[in-house]
Amino acid sequence: MTGDKPVVYVVDDDPSVLRALERLLRSADLGLETFTSALDFLNFQHPEAPGCLILDVKMPGVSGLELQERMARQGILFPIIFITGHGTVPLSVQAMKAGAVDFLMKPFDPKDLLEIVFKALDKDRQAKWEQRELKRLRERLKTLTPREAQVFRSVVAGMLNKQIAYDLGTAEKTIKVHRARIMEKMGAKSLAELVRFAEKLGIGSPSS
Repeated sequence: MTGDKPVVYVVDDDPSVLRALERLLRSADLGLETFTSALDFLNFQHPEAPGCLILDVKMPGVSGLELQERMARQGILFPIIFITGHGTVPLSVQAMKAGAVDFLMKPFDPKDLLEIVFKALDKDRQAKWEQRELKRLRERLKTLTPREAQVFRSVVAGMLNKQIAYDLGTAEKTIKVHRARIMEKMGAKSLAELVRFAEKLGIGSPSS
């Protein structure tokens, strides 16, 4: 499975459930990968495309909740939709507290599942976009010289050019040059955007 077409992963040890979900999801023109065990899913090479996981709670070997824990430890961060024919309130609470997006009892309305799937895919699409943006910002940050990095921290902390110049023992016009280069290297079109970039990078003060 390649490209940016969303992929729905389904893990369930019941072949009849897998077949039914495959028909439903393919009817919605969604990419699909099915697995009969949690270990098969973990060993699969997941593409970069947005995705979500429909996961049975009770399976032989590694259960759905155990898979959820392993995914968190391994950094596999797809939104999870649990399905089960044996649900209890404690189980659903445990799953939701661990980050599941929903918990459905079998049998469920196919329309309800599709609605939840599309919401989960939107959530993952946004998360992946934010991850890519953060990676780009970190790469841009590395292009700053040590002095530009100092000025960057001071600028986003709200300091004026003359204050930064005084602190660094240099001329105000030099700070203006640094500031212009920082804006260019970071790809910021305004001070507000530069501040937003700094927040994403965890930069908030000259000492951070």
